[in-house]
Amino acid sequence: MYSSTFIFATKQFDDEFHRLDRIIADAARTMPGYLGEESWENASTGLTSNVYYWETLDALQALIQHPVHLQAKAAQANWLDGYRVVISEVLRTYGAVSYTHLRAHETREDL
Repeated sequence: MYSSTFIFATKQFDDEFHRLDRIIADAARTMPGYLGEESWENASTGLTSNVYYWETLDALQALIQHPVHLQAKAAQANWLDGYRVVISEVLRTYGAVSYTHLRAHETREDL
């Protein structure tokens, strides 16, 4: 399993940001190899972290190359005050299954 973590500081979101964000999230959730996602906000730093889980690097690469993702990436300076992406191989997960285990098409809101 792999994770892609998108950490960012925000400026001001507009309708175009929300439109692209919805399209990208919907595309990710329907891609073969998508396992789930989580989102975190740190009120003290103002940073947001979106974590997507993937079966393979090829599945992750499919989202990275999605045309709307590329469009949003090209315009990110309109909405973000900096970002960082961390791609990781997940060696293991453990804990309460109802909390740590993400099944296909399950989001944090489903837990």
